[in-house]
Amino acid sequence: MNNDIILEVKGLKTYFNTDDGVVKAVDGVSYNLRKGETLGLVGESGSGKSVTNLSVMKLIPSPPGKIMAGTAMMDGENILEKSEAEMRKIRGNKISMIFQDPMTSLNPFLRIATQMIETIVLHKKVDKAAARARAVEMLELVGIPNPAEKINNYPHQFSGGMRQRVMIAMALSCDPEILIADEPTSALDVTIQAQILELIQDLSSRLGTAVMMITHDLGVVAGMCDRVVVMYAGQLVEKGTNVEIFGDPKHPYTQGLIKSVPRLDQPSQERLFSIDGQPPNVIDLPECCPFYPRCDKAMEVCKSKYPPVKALSDEREVRCWLFKEGE
Repeated sequence: MNNDIILEVKGLKTYFNTDDGVVKAVDGVSYNLRKGETLGLVGESGSGKSVTNLSVMKLIPSPPGKIMAGTAMMDGENILEKSEAEMRKIRGNKISMIFQDPMTSLNPFLRIATQMIETIVLHKKVDKAAARARAVEMLELVGIPNPAEKINNYPHQFSGGMRQRVMIAMALSCDPEILIADEPTSALDVTIQAQILELIQDLSSRLGTAVMMITHDLGVVAGMCDRVVVMYAGQLVEKGTNVEIFGDPKHPYTQGLIKSVPRLDQPSQERLFSIDGQPPNVIDLPECCPFYPRCDKAMEVCKSKYPPVKALSDEREVRCWLFKEGE
């Protein structure tokens, strides 16, 4: 494995058994994450972005969910094979996650100090005084005013943006190698969104933490990410560098996503573009390209077979019948 790669996921499959059938939420996803980089994971709601990373953290509720196949190699070990006790040593320590809604992620009955100190004591093996000092230091680092006093507050005493800053401070308090940010700005207004994203980017560059940014906002991806993975219906359809994905998108779905973003250089009265149709129901999907009903470039083969992965370069892959092996 490349020395710069700190996480390598291969062939990840996570299914959910429901009364209506098997939901293939993640179906054969592969990607890697390098030290200090920001990797964007994009796609419409329901494409499997969050489930992919919850699977890596082994936070899938079982039942009904189950990791059916795949590996997630970190430090030469497959963390998908580790026990719950072993995963507790990894979560918050080597891999941390910022969830979508900070209000539901923080315990409303516990002071911020209690929630932060517990994590630091568990992973860093220090006493409560040292853990408290570390927690105050992290709150100051993320821009919480008067952190020595604010640390004694309850979550409801913070605004939405400040709660998200607390979540970032908690996630980074044990110096993780990887930070997974699951739509960290979805519940915030535009001004606060920009501040939070700038904070994550700044802390990543200063601390050397690799960031996995899960989002449906292509503007965030364009401004923050080094490489991009595009998902659709639980499967990877395209990946490449930021410049490649935005400068020369190959998959019709990626092209549609980028075309859907409003542009300042377009006439204000022009109708916004949208991809026809709706994302597919991922229960018992047929063995064909799941995007073909919405694709303006669909061919007969798209309706009967799923396309193989075509490697266009070391960094670039696309999964579409427009790009056959050898062409």
